[in-house]
Amino acid sequence: MTMPPGILISAPSSGTGKTTVMLGLLRALAEDGLAVQPFKSGPDYIDPAFHHAAARRPAFNLDTWAMPSTLVGGISEQAKGADIVVAEGSMGLFDGVATRGEGGFGSSAETALMMGWPVVLVIDVGGQAQSAAATALGFKSYNPEVPFAGVILNRCASPRHERLARLGMDQAGINVLGVLPRRGDLTLPERHLGLIQAIEHPDLEAAIAGYAAFLRSHVDIEAIKATARAGDAKTGTLPRPPAQRIALARDTAFSFTYPHLLTGWRNSGAEVLPFSPLANEAPDPSADLVWLPGGYPELHAGTLAANQTYLSGLRKHAQTKPVHGECGGYMALGTALIDKEGTRHEMAGLLGLVTSYEKRKFHLGYRQATLQAPMLGFDAGARLRGHEFHYSTILEEPDAPLANVGDADGNPVPETGSIKGNVTGTFFHMISEATS
Repeated sequence: MTMPPGILISAPSSGTGKTTVMLGLLRALAEDGLAVQPFKSGPDYIDPAFHHAAARRPAFNLDTWAMPSTLVGGISEQAKGADIVVAEGSMGLFDGVATRGEGGFGSSAETALMMGWPVVLVIDVGGQAQSAAATALGFKSYNPEVPFAGVILNRCASPRHERLARLGMDQAGINVLGVLPRRGDLTLPERHLGLIQAIEHPDLEAAIAGYAAFLRSHVDIEAIKATARAGDAKTGTLPRPPAQRIALARDTAFSFTYPHLLTGWRNSGAEVLPFSPLANEAPDPSADLVWLPGGYPELHAGTLAANQTYLSGLRKHAQTKPVHGECGGYMALGTALIDKEGTRHEMAGLLGLVTSYEKRKFHLGYRQATLQAPMLGFDAGARLRGHEFHYSTILEEPDAPLANVGDADGNPVPETGSIKGNVTGTFFHMISEATS
């Protein structure tokens, strides 16, 4: 496969506006008639849905810590038929973990280097002028092997501010690809896990069209296209399905699924059968497996507790066939979920887990797990890589542990997951099986 030319949009840190730039650029290129393949560097299950909406083409995650090279190759093959690739980094360009994973430390710079994509750095110049050039120069020179395309200066206050910022960039030899004036109306709505989900945005299409128009007015789209570079073609495989017929909970309460998993399952001939717990739908009785992904069950706990058709169908399936939940899905399989107001809601009761959002505790980071029991088609002893991100606290977890779990550096993590009969659950979102 010939890899189309690509770029990676990154920043010195989170909160600089790179997602706005990413969505606007995806849509502008698509409006120009290009087939644009979006990717997201790192473990993010919200941004790819926004990318899909903007590019009108499915987006995928690439992760240098959690993914073996064969999986990276299989995912990069999804760019087949595209004219250009645009990837979005996570956090700051060089931010990762301390211990090497499957292919690196998990930074966006590693993704750019691996794929050969030049970096477009979005810099928030608020509160500075020429000094922003020192930041840009530091990022350009920190690892000279990482290809560097130039910068987009964001949140510029005035024409004078722009002249001063450009002067600094000229003196540092940094290519300025665009300057975005300060606009307070271009932010995306957020909640405790970051952006709201794309399906929840009140008018996502209008927002993305606005971002594209904004970029066209202030960024040199042709110059950005000219910086895109084709890297070495990758080949590989996507994950195989854990069952032939998979009932997948899919609504605003359960939507955090990694696209490479579902694509791999479907490509191998598995049938994915969506159902909505919020709409009181039971999983398909003919399914071999029921899977509840992560999401926001805490925002809909009362509805889920009252939906007896969904609950009875789930419980009936668990009597004879496997059920698995990740993070929010794990909580929904438990005995009870206590919301932030302190109200207790009875969940499916297939596991003894009781979780609380009244007592918030932040959990974030990569996870490596060795299974003590089979899960999602993996045998006991299998080693998995994943990511955990939630604010809930475990009050009760009486069932047998599912796995030995550690963070990226191998330090033990107490959230080991649970198994009871045919039901399993984890707080980490699985990304891949470890190979090393």
